[in-house]
Amino acid sequence: MPQSLSRVWLHVTFSTKERRAYLQREDFRDEMLSILFHQIERAGCVPLQTGGWIDHVHLVCGLSRTVAIATLLEHVKVETSKWAKSATHGSPTFSWQSGYGAFSVSQSNLDQVVDYVRRQPAHHAKQSFQEEFRELCRRHELELDERYAWD
Repeated sequence: MPQSLSRVWLHVTFSTKERRAYLQREDFRDEMLSILFHQIERAGCVPLQTGGWIDHVHLVCGLSRTVAIATLLEHVKVETSKWAKSATHGSPTFSWQSGYGAFSVSQSNLDQVVDYVRRQPAHHAKQSFQEEFRELCRRHELELDERYAWD
């Protein structure tokens, strides 16, 4: 086949360093989500939805066939950290955790995942990020070593 085609949807989540509540201010969090969306696009991928809560974010994006997941997330984290350190209501100590969770999303479940990410504030009235991440790993049959999950 002379043409290369790809449709890979990802649901990615990562927290702030030590799950600090850097995103507690709604206006700052909304701006961060917008910047994350923009940085996914700048990396050559397809941003679909961003969401989050006071200590973490979720991204739903289409992965470009020429960009590795690690490369995308390094770009997104570096650029948004730079922005957050100097932004109004940001913090000079802002940092993301070093790791992340990246989960595949089938086309048939894409709308449900987008809705889930969109409803993060309501979701976290009932569940912590740690509980949520454990559940995501369980659903995707990933073994989570908690010694290294919560930096």
